[in-house]
Amino acid sequence: MASLVQPTNDAGYEMSRVAPSYRGFKPASRGSSHAMQGNRASGTRPELLVERCLRTLGLRGKRNVRDLPGRPDIVFRRARVAVFCDGDFWHGRKWTALRRNLSQRANSRYWVAKIAYNIERDDQQRRALRKLGWKVLRFWESDILKGPQGIAGRIYSVVRERTDRPYSP
Repeated sequence: MASLVQPTNDAGYEMSRVAPSYRGFKPASRGSSHAMQGNRASGTRPELLVERCLRTLGLRGKRNVRDLPGRPDIVFRRARVAVFCDGDFWHGRKWTALRRNLSQRANSRYWVAKIAYNIERDDQQRRALRKLGWKVLRFWESDILKGPQGIAGRIYSVVRERTDRPYSP
């Protein structure tokens, strides 16, 4: 069920668990396989909505910065703020209910392990960024879609607060 390679991020730190492997699993259906292939890692609708709202507030961040743990969706280097726009499914929102639901579906062992691993990885990335002096902001996809202006306002406040005062680790 798990691959033998210990995953690392672009900054080189190791994860504590081994990522689940697709080996031995078959797609539940052609339709579900096609749908999963259409999921994007970057440039998602929630990211773009937040970015657009931030631009109207006068903020421009860098997108998908590879040299930071977790490859944050939006980064404000001067303020040392990393923003993640997490998909509800992939990052385990309402994990107890989602895990219960997944356990009754095709390839349940894989999906439960995959999302549990994603949750753990997100936590490790947050800790790594905080250790480097970054403020980490994580927002759920459904919250962004309901009110991107409010999310952008929260990001704006944190960025402005952190650029108005000198940084000290």
